[in-house]
Amino acid sequence: QVQLVESGGGLVQVGGSLRLSCAASGLNFSNYAMGWFRRPPGKKREFVAGIRWSGGSTSYSDSVKGRFTVSRDNAKNTVYLQMNSLKPEDTAVYYCNTWPGVRFTWGQGTQVTVSS
Repeated sequence: QVQLVESGGGLVQVGGSLRLSCAASGLNFSNYAMGWFRRPPGKKREFVAGIRWSGGSTSYSDSVKGRFTVSRDNAKNTVYLQMNSLKPEDTAVYYCNTWPGVRFTWGQGTQVTVSS
């Protein structure tokens, strides 16, 4: 059974940084491109960033480009999201899953709240 466990969220002030982690189990992690998604309050879930299986190719939404960096460690079955220069509009529950197609049940996510 595939499990995706996100962690690293919290409360941070505008301009601050956070590093999110997503630990995957039950799958051959290095075979999959992985993505980060988020659900802002009252809105639909949206794509944030994606990384190919080798880590050599990444993609970002326009709203986070230049501020967020996605990376992965295939030996640890973990994908990361470094978030810098955080803004109030980054407030959301953050999730990981395969990308671009979502293949597995969503995890519980990790809450990120940016206060102004």
